[in-house]
Order: sequence, then C-alpha cells, then structure tokens
Amino acid sequence: MILLQIDWNPAPEIFKIGSFAVRYYSLMFVIAFTLGLHLMKKIFINEKIPLEKLDSLFIYMVISILIGARLGHFLFYDPEFLFRKPLEVILPFQFSPTFKFTGFAGLASHGAVIGAIIAMYLYSRKVLKKPLLFILDRVVIVSAIGGAFVRLGNLMNSEIIGKPTGTDYGFVFQRLGEDFPRHPAQLYEAISYVIIFAILWFIYWKTNKKQKLGYLFGMYFALTFFARFVIEFFKEAQVEGRENWILGLNTGQVLSIPLVLMGLYFMFRTSNSK
Repeated sequence: MILLQIDWNPAPEIFKIGSFAVRYYSLMFVIAFTLGLHLMKKIFINEKIPLEKLDSLFIYMVISILIGARLGHFLFYDPEFLFRKPLEVILPFQFSPTFKFTGFAGLASHGAVIGAIIAMYLYSRKVLKKPLLFILDRVVIVSAIGGAFVRLGNLMNSEIIGKPTGTDYGFVFQRLGEDFPRHPAQLYEAISYVIIFAILWFIYWKTNKKQKLGYLFGMYFALTFFARFVIEFFKEAQVEGRENWILGLNTGQVLSIPLVLMGLYFMFRTSNSK
C-alpha cells in the first residue's frame, strides 16, 4: 500500500536571482495562455475569422483573467487584505515589512470567470462584431485546458491542498511540515478539466451543437463547476471558518451552485438562435 503514497516536496521556484524568482506556477500560466492561443487559432481559421483579431483576444483574456482572478481571490476569500494593502493586490510586489517580488499568488477561478465574461462582452462589441455567446462558446473550450495547467501550478506550490485521507493513499506535502497523506485535490481538478476540454473539443468539431448559441458555454459552466463542487468535499477550506459557510457547504461550493444552474440554463433553453 505504500506505493499509493507520494512524498511531495518540489521547490516551487525554477530559479531565483536575488528577490526575483521564476516559479512553476508562473510557467503553468504561460503554457496555458500559449496553448490556448494555438487552439483558438485553429478555431478562428475554421470560423474564417481574420487572425489579426486573435491578437486582441489574447490581450483581452490575459488582462481580464489575471485581474479578475486576483480581485476575486481577495473579495471572496480575504477582503480585509484588499482594503488594508490594495497595492499588493494589484501589483506583484510585497511592500512591507520588506520589499519583495511575490508574483500574483492568490487567484480565484470564480473571479477569473467574471473578469473573462466582462472582457468578452467588450471584445465581441468592439473587435469581433459578433454576439457575446458566439465568442464565449469558443473561448471556454481552451479555458478548460488552461484550468488544468493552473491546478498543476497549485500542486507544484503545495497549495489548495486536500483533506487527510486517513489511509496510506495520497500525497504527503512535506513542504508544509506534514508526514501524513492528503487527497491530491489539485490533481483531481486538473484531470477533470482535461476531460471537460476533451468533451467540448469533440462536440465543437464533430457535432453541430456549436450552432446553438450558448450551448458550449453552458456545458463548460455546468461540468466545470459541478466538478469543482464535488472536489471541494476533498479539499481543505481556503478560508478559516468557511468549512460550513452555508448549509454545510464551503465558499467554493456556494459560489459554484449558481454557475452550474446558469450553465444548465444555457444548455437546455429553447432558443436555437444561430
């Protein structure tokens, strides 16, 4: 049974020069955006959309996801810090007690979703000149695989950890000073996002469901946040005292419920507008 236990203790930094460090978490973000750009290029070519509009999409997505995820983390999980040190929320630096480059540690997927939708609304009106749901149906496909890389970054950081398994199975997060196995919740999420990406990619290329505005967008929300809801049962709550926030559910689960319902609405609404 000891083969089911993994002693996990990777250094989160690839290399460091002074106070500046390049982390695996940052690398995972770069891979996610680069792969997303490549996949969206295939989609744009298939839709006969001029590729120069892809550059604008990339900029809109990078900025909106980083800002949305960053603000979302502090609004949902640590609002006190947001009002106490707003500059450290916006900028990747720590100013006190000493100046230090920290990167954007602390990102919330729910905030990233909100930021991306707002950005896609602006992009669809100002650049693409198509309905908002048209671009959302396509962006969510690559967002799924991007989410997998972000969770791998969390695993490399030994953060967003799972609950103790109570058995020999699991990851022992030695960097946290622990000697007992926990559920690798980050890995659970990464695998689920890869599966969701495969489903959406297949539906886009092999079926005509993309003709129904909002269908792929709705499926992404329903599957992603249902997976998030379930996996939260295996994760430690990210905010102390929020393990049983509402009706025994933690923050991540409560925030996921309306997004699952919204996804189901877009999947099964009667409108089939093209």
